Amino acid sequence: MRALVLSDIHGNIDALQAFDRLWAAHLHEFDRVIVLGDLVDYGPAPHDVIAWVRAHATDVVRGNHDHAMATGESCRSSPGYREAATVTRDLLRPTLTSADLTYLGDLEVTRTIADGQERWRVVHATPRDPLFAYARPADGRARWVDELAGWTDGGILLGHTHLAFCLRVGATLVVNPGSLGMPKDGHPGGSYAIVDGDSVQFCRVEYDTDTVIARLRAIDLPDRVFAQLAGAFRTGS
Repeated sequence: MRALVLSDIHGNIDALQAFDRLWAAHLHEFDRVIVLGDLVDYGPAPHDVIAWVRAHATDVVRGNHDHAMATGESCRSSPGYREAATVTRDLLRPTLTSADLTYLGDLEVTRTIADGQERWRVVHATPRDPLFAYARPADGRARWVDELAGWTDGGILLGHTHLAFCLRVGATLVVNPGSLGMPKDGHPGGSYAIVDGDSVQFCRVEYDTDTVIARLRAIDLPDRVFAQLAGAFRTGS
């Protein structure tokens, strides 16, 4: 399987359009375009992101922010970003159509891709808690063995942390492409991955962060929320 893998776009249509300009003419070279959830919240253009994903992605799973947008439940985001998530969700939900909300709510939380001899489990967060839990390489082998219990015959694709990594736990390859829309690794360029069998290539796409910040400025955000999000988009941290 040769796939483009994206995650955590978070309403950032400017990063997504930069990615689209780079790859639109080459999508036929890939078997799949896989999106690992969190299409909405934080960024100013959730409807446009949903439209792109519906048009181009072959496999999509629901993220915690998609779940919250569709259901009204808490996204259970990290405390430092909880206010920003709630405020942007409340302000931008009216810009979504009923079809958008139905689409988000109908997304699977776990998906299995079987492609030839390859099998991949696709989730947003972790295999045991596909919507909410955070797992990082630094959590240690015991945590990952527990997370992967019962999955022994394929790889795992997941997002949620906004940090790209590739980790092998026994025979299982775990790949996180990072965040296309709001990276948290100190680089503002959108992060994504190209997965080709056991080969994983992490990539960045540069875009003018001032464009997404200008869109944010047009929304009636509290000053502190605007400052936090503008800083996150501008610095990738």
